[in-house]
Amino acid sequence: MTTPTVAQAAGSFALGGDLTVNRLGFGAMRITGKGVWGPPDDRDECIRVLRRAVELGVNFIDTADSYGPYVSEELIREALAPYPDDLVIATKAGLLRTGPDIWIPLGFPGYLRQEVEMSLRRLGVERIDLFQLHRIDNKFPLEDQIGELAALQQEGKIRHIGLSEVDVVQLEAAQKVAPIVSVQNMYNLSARTAEPVLEACEAKGLAFIPWFPLAAGPLAAPDGPLQRIATDHRSTPSQLALAWLLKRSPVMLPIPGTSKVSHLEQNVAAAQIQLSDEEFETLSKAGAETD
Repeated sequence: MTTPTVAQAAGSFALGGDLTVNRLGFGAMRITGKGVWGPPDDRDECIRVLRRAVELGVNFIDTADSYGPYVSEELIREALAPYPDDLVIATKAGLLRTGPDIWIPLGFPGYLRQEVEMSLRRLGVERIDLFQLHRIDNKFPLEDQIGELAALQQEGKIRHIGLSEVDVVQLEAAQKVAPIVSVQNMYNLSARTAEPVLEACEAKGLAFIPWFPLAAGPLAAPDGPLQRIATDHRSTPSQLALAWLLKRSPVMLPIPGTSKVSHLEQNVAAAQIQLSDEEFETLSKAGAETD
């Protein structure tokens, strides 16, 4: 019998019905330099973060070609290859990088194909578990962008297709072109404009991957509800924000990221926090007032 890991306490979700992952994952954007540009200040610590995440039971890692660019994918391979059998690595393409903090949508189908091929090489895999269109580019038909990923899927280079920063109409349009298994939108306790998309994912059995999951704003003030309930649980406001996400929906897969092992361990420990229904409602109401 295997010993349960910390991340397993979050419960699991089957991506696409066949890739079971622990619901608390790791977002690999922060293992890069300032402005998500270039290498990180402490490369060795970032390698330790990735390896420690796996030790703690994190088996869903989310990255993108644009993180660095390329740096994040290269570090994942250096730290973790040969990969554990249960590790699911998701990556993305569709944002062009020309400098720190600059993100330009680029959905030209030929470019998306190139980046899939390059991500395969950088990650050192024969097939990408989950490939997400990082942004829909309105300069090209959505059907062409998703269609190119569907063609790559048929060629065996992509297992599942996901989307990022879409609305319900876009999700439904993409589903007419190819099977979609996940949506990654900004969502947290105090920013819930993506609620309709989350509800659509729940109805369709799709994974909802909230990026920027730790933001809590004024809720984390010393006299705020997040801090009060965190004190009761002997946890931090950030841990409580993650616990709230996990309780919010069974299709929720938060991916908090960090470049420090100590912060990683704190984040993953949030999987063990069980909020009462009353605590959840208190935080939900307070968060809605700040949204």
